[in-house]
Amino acid sequence: MKRAYIILSILFLALVFTGTAIAKTTFISIGTGGTGGIYYPYGGGVAEIWSKNVDGVKAVAEVTGASVENVKLAHKGETVIGMVMGDVADAGYNGLGKFNGKKHDILSMAIMYPNLLQVVALKKSGITNIEEVQGKNVSTGSPGSGTNFMAEAVLNALGVPLTSFKDSRLSFTETANALRDNIIQIGVWSVGPGTSSILDLSTTHDINILSFTPEQTQKILASKATYASVDLAGGIYRGVDKAVPTIGVWNVMICQKSLDTDLVYNLTKALFENNAYLMKIHPSAAYTIPENTVKYSSIPLHPGTIKYLKEKGVDVPARLIP
Repeated sequence: MKRAYIILSILFLALVFTGTAIAKTTFISIGTGGTGGIYYPYGGGVAEIWSKNVDGVKAVAEVTGASVENVKLAHKGETVIGMVMGDVADAGYNGLGKFNGKKHDILSMAIMYPNLLQVVALKKSGITNIEEVQGKNVSTGSPGSGTNFMAEAVLNALGVPLTSFKDSRLSFTETANALRDNIIQIGVWSVGPGTSSILDLSTTHDINILSFTPEQTQKILASKATYASVDLAGGIYRGVDKAVPTIGVWNVMICQKSLDTDLVYNLTKALFENNAYLMKIHPSAAYTIPENTVKYSSIPLHPGTIKYLKEKGVDVPARLIP
């Protein structure tokens, strides 16, 4: 009887300690995008860094509809971290545009890298100007994505009615396949340069990446403070040898506003201090540094990020303090 009591006591203590260990594990779900862009591999690298370097954290990258959906998921708590284009983060935080006046409970955690708007047509189509979308079959990106958000914002700024073309709203991989199969004539990406879906398309088909005229650029920049005029460097895609004037926007890693300060501090610290590993996943991570976070964040920073930045001697401007 005594022996049985001892065994039961040991089992009880084992359960207690096991339960304690489980309770201390924090599961982090990262909203990324489709598999044909950069968010997903980048997010997978971030998940590895956090799982290996932050005690008690198990992180995983989730395939999602990207920016707009990631803001909504983080707000609702279905994910706690999201990868979002800066214009979408600004709209979600302030309840603008597609967020229909509803301010979402998100804050910025880090700046990731810049997205470039890449409007692609097959060279044989003869299409050279984005305003030629009228009357065409087009993909402006999947529903809920930052690409779709940015494409519609750009077309609105240029006075192109969204009803003047047929929009399939496909993922990056689907867009490339639809161009390849002549199902659509124009595809839109807002993504870091060197994205796999365009690279693959350019290896089998001659492509044009449509440039923006100075007049078009002026209209677009006047419509969105978060946009910038940038050049897509030549030589990234086969057959696109010269720089292409286009529009850029910085990507923001957002998080739930309610996340614990110390948790976000530890996640931020691990992210920035393991940047060399993240760059092996994708070279765009070279932009993921503290200085860019305070320079380019479109919404206020989480207190945990601010704690880390101040510890590193980085000044945080008043506009980024929630």
